[in-house]
Amino acid sequence: MTSSDQAELERLAGQRAAGHPLPYIVGHTEFWGLEFEASPEVLIPRPETEVLVDLAVERQPGTVVDVGTGSGCIAVAVAVGLPEVQVTGVDTSSAALAVARRNAERHRVGGRVLLVNGDTLSPRPGPVDLIVSNPPYVATGERSALPFSVREYEPWSALDGGPDGLDIVRRLLAQAPAVLKPGGALLVEIGSGQGEAASALARASFPEASVRIQRDLAGLDRVLEVQT
Repeated sequence: MTSSDQAELERLAGQRAAGHPLPYIVGHTEFWGLEFEASPEVLIPRPETEVLVDLAVERQPGTVVDVGTGSGCIAVAVAVGLPEVQVTGVDTSSAALAVARRNAERHRVGGRVLLVNGDTLSPRPGPVDLIVSNPPYVATGERSALPFSVREYEPWSALDGGPDGLDIVRRLLAQAPAVLKPGGALLVEIGSGQGEAASALARASFPEASVRIQRDLAGLDRVLEVQT
């Protein structure tokens, strides 16, 4: 190891010791068996979100909208899993969309993943078979309870779901009926204690739909599923 290599190693070790997330330090992370660029502009993809991708791929939709796409991990994984699907990824952050674009190109699905700067479902996309989302769902007052590396280094805008953590979920559910095709579905990641409240919101927006909560491998509430 050269002296410059050693200095770089010590610098990176110092960042990790200070709580800097490892994916940000090395610049990538694994999700759904795929490698994704990770940077401070986006939330780090997490294994529990793979449940949502599995559910989406099982449905075999032709068109999908990914709300709050961030790194693009959901949009890209769905596009990789379904070679004919067309996915639109929406995010308020131009910096996040740049990361998502690079991740789509990395996995050669850039031609089927359209990335749009917007807020939830505005601008409204054309009718789609499936809406997916991993929205911010941490209650604002719970920030101090998050692990240090999360609250200090990951983008708070990608985590803050308002007073009860469900602000974005409410907006998404209110807008979704105008976007889904007849027989379409919606899959939304939620917090482990939000299943009952999220289900009630879904039934208010989709009174005739089937609403259920899918659990992750730890047996915790993880995905709100609405089938129209």
